[in-house]
Amino acid sequence: MQYRKLGNSDLSVSAIALGTWGLGGGSVWSDHDSTEAEAKNLLSACKEFGINYIDTAPVYGTGESERLLGEALKGRRHDFILQTKCSLNWRNEGGNFHYSRDGYTVNNDTRPTAIVRDVEDSLRRMKTDYLDSVIVHYVCGSFPVSDTVEALERLKEQGKIRAYGLSNSQPADLEEYQGAGGHVDLVQEFFSILSPFHGREYFKACKPHGTTFQTYGVLEEGFLTSPAFMERTFVKTDIRSRIPWVQPEVKAGLRRAFDAWEPVRAAHNCSFSQLFEAWALAQYGNMSLLVGMRKPENVADTARCLDIVLTPDELASMEEAAKPIQVEVLDK
Repeated sequence: MQYRKLGNSDLSVSAIALGTWGLGGGSVWSDHDSTEAEAKNLLSACKEFGINYIDTAPVYGTGESERLLGEALKGRRHDFILQTKCSLNWRNEGGNFHYSRDGYTVNNDTRPTAIVRDVEDSLRRMKTDYLDSVIVHYVCGSFPVSDTVEALERLKEQGKIRAYGLSNSQPADLEEYQGAGGHVDLVQEFFSILSPFHGREYFKACKPHGTTFQTYGVLEEGFLTSPAFMERTFVKTDIRSRIPWVQPEVKAGLRRAFDAWEPVRAAHNCSFSQLFEAWALAQYGNMSLLVGMRKPENVADTARCLDIVLTPDELASMEEAAKPIQVEVLDK
């Protein structure tokens, strides 16, 4: 495993981070609800392969992902760098409407009282007295950034959090938070070979601040794991039913891209998952690869991507094959 500093913090994190959106289950991930035993086995596999960085959020299964992690972390909290999020909550205490799902109404609220309450709720659900990193889940322009920054900095002073970052944001948001006296150690944004544009724009903003770019969506919710994945069907509420790659005309283009990618995959004797993870890591020096994993075998497969070194020609050919189906904006 490779390790690096998280932004300008003193946190040493594995290059690969465990994403636990799927762990929350619910209607968004309709094919499997994880158990406490499965969560414990998943963390054991992460420890075995040197992955010490875990990402979750309160809204992943409306608290379920955090609850499961709290049980799985018992007796080994200090083995992991634990990251969760704030701003999205279902307490009905104000903020902007974000969505309704599974009987809950979720609002986006970046006011100080909401940020503090979000952190306290996460500490309780995960049975810990500190969080290593907290991310503003959705940057919001309705409330003063200076107030949000002040709340986050105060939480750091109190020892309840050690670092913080932004997600679902724009480069201008990073500049605004930094300008308000913030110390943003990471931005967590969508980035894949099928939708690389937002990430690449953000790289330029991150570099002067030493900010880590944490990518999610590299495997496109499974659609880049293999051509066979395209044959699966999902219920309407499932995230995987709502992205472009389910459309017949786009599927045809993706199949052609897989044909073009196959020689590169074969040359490195790797899985398609490992190939696209290696591609992502090659795009930016200060990259954190956030991968959703629910099984120990997923962890073993993902760790292997660090052994793959793609040549400039291979990187270029891979993206050339993706160009006909790349999308500028992909809102999940």
